[in-house]
Amino acid sequence: VQLVESGGGLVQPGGSLRLSCAASGFTSSGWPMLWARQAPGKGREWVSGIASDGSTYYADSVKGRFTISRDNSKNTIYLQMNNLKNDDTAVYYCAKGLTVRAGRNWGQGTQVTVSS
Repeated sequence: VQLVESGGGLVQPGGSLRLSCAASGFTSSGWPMLWARQAPGKGREWVSGIASDGSTYYADSVKGRFTISRDNSKNTIYLQMNNLKNDDTAVYYCAKGLTVRAGRNWGQGTQVTVSS
């Protein structure tokens, strides 16, 4: 199992980013997949998950701003992040899930910094 995140960077408040998570070694469409984040000095926080049937779930802090999706043909999971806030600054991790909220295998993370 390998998960490689990309798409992070520096963005101004109100801006957008799209994170990608390329999966290999397994078929991601058959598993729950999720995104979590870890801000400096804080624990890892679940952000969003997508079930194998395509159902999506979001933390209250990102609902209405973030969208999780998957492209089964590319074995890739995405996190579209709009209207970013300073509090969204964190390292974002992708995971193959035990459930849509509990990760089993984790990627190395991608840094997202929201700052003016």
